[in-house]
Amino acid sequence: MAPAGKVTGFHKEGSDWFCNAGLPSDITVVVDDIKFHLHKFPLVSKCGKIARICEESSEKASIAAFEEFPGGPDTFLIAAKFCYGLRVELTPRNIVIVYCAADYLQMTDEYGEDNLLSKSENFFHKNVLHNWKDCILALQSSDLIIARAEKLQIISKCLSALSMMVCTDPSLFGWPLMMYGSLLSPGGSILWNGIKTGARIQSVESDWWFEDISYLSVDLFVGLINKMETRGIRPEILVGAIMYYARKYLPGLSRWQSGQSWKTRTFASFSLTPAVVDQKVLLETIEKLIPEKKGKSFCRFLLGLLRVALILGVSQMCKDSLERRVGMQLEVATLDSLLIPAYSDSDTLYNVDCVERMIHHFMSSESTITSFSPASLDPETSPSSEPLRNVAKLIDNYIAEVASDINLKPGKIRSLAEALPESSRPLHDGLYRALDIYFKAHPWLSEKEKEELCSIIDYQKLSIDACSHASQNARLPLRVVLQVLFFEQMQLRTALAGCLHAMDTESAPARPHSW
Repeated sequence: MAPAGKVTGFHKEGSDWFCNAGLPSDITVVVDDIKFHLHKFPLVSKCGKIARICEESSEKASIAAFEEFPGGPDTFLIAAKFCYGLRVELTPRNIVIVYCAADYLQMTDEYGEDNLLSKSENFFHKNVLHNWKDCILALQSSDLIIARAEKLQIISKCLSALSMMVCTDPSLFGWPLMMYGSLLSPGGSILWNGIKTGARIQSVESDWWFEDISYLSVDLFVGLINKMETRGIRPEILVGAIMYYARKYLPGLSRWQSGQSWKTRTFASFSLTPAVVDQKVLLETIEKLIPEKKGKSFCRFLLGLLRVALILGVSQMCKDSLERRVGMQLEVATLDSLLIPAYSDSDTLYNVDCVERMIHHFMSSESTITSFSPASLDPETSPSSEPLRNVAKLIDNYIAEVASDINLKPGKIRSLAEALPESSRPLHDGLYRALDIYFKAHPWLSEKEKEELCSIIDYQKLSIDACSHASQNARLPLRVVLQVLFFEQMQLRTALAGCLHAMDTESAPARPHSW
């Protein structure tokens, strides 16, 4: 047995903890139903909270019960060991919890020089905030005590430190910094006291931090993105990080992002545990976080979010917003990403109503959203001078793709086609092809239904090849075939007249030039 008053450590009996001091306990501290049988003097000399409890108690043996103690019994054991003068190791993984526990127990220097609160604060500022890996670990350990950690400004300081470290990546602003780059020579523009050195920086890629921050909880991730945004990091870089995070915790997105190369990048190699994420909450949060921007891969990402949103059953406001966002940049959408299955009780294979709403958003959008600045996020995006015609071509191809669905009603085909104005289609070959596929898949349609559908086609805007095909198409109503033949004859006469005129022009004698 240890000499009286000499502390050699702690031991556990059942669910209770005892101090090996050789003296009977005179205070019991209860944390989450775990009892610590301890001694007043070492606790009162370090903990303001326990000191006040003992002052107010008239009993010789005091009892202190702590509810919602930061970190629970394990963290209180660390604080108790510190009070008894035992060695306590502070690490990036426990510093936030110990810091908050020391604040909870009021272990300030008023109750002993170099107390646990000041020790924690010094370790946090001198060690954690200057190291990328330690900041990530500290933030990840704060999930269960985030409110108290935020009150002590631990969270905001970690987020600010991380955002600053990301900003030191030279590729984000084109400003040469040595922290994550290497010098190359000759050529370049690095200045030293205003003098060109003849060297330049080869920076690391701007997405080196995506993987590491993807281990943060949703709230911390959002806080970090907002901090980075205030520091002026380019939107396409932030969207890249958001897309990376979403792909990690929304597995359904990966299927629809196969055209992009996503590589896992981590600046520091260290063991991290993936965050516990509510997918529905995450998707609704991501939708609010992403900016109002335009881009081909970004549009594909939005459509992927919409697919997953329909599966998860997110709020109607979130779904409406995603449809609106896609609609405002429908000209850069691709056919495969637009083929959204009907996940509800609908009889149709595809969600045609959703696409129709996107078309209306496209037509009603007055202000155009800006594209991302030229960057790796969207290397294939090029500005288009004919967005309306691009959308018309896309929708014609979409109608042709969904036309094989036997449960698709003629009214849906018509409403999709008529959602765009007449001026959007210089040729109606795409519409004709879609209707031909629809008639082939729906042989039971009446002549009247076919004629009503065919009325959406302007036969004067069919090419000669399309007219030739339609004039021999047995699936078309007889009245429609006769109309096609009439316009085909007109086209042939016009073409023949043009050829004869060209021949006359070529055979006419050339007039002498007058100088």
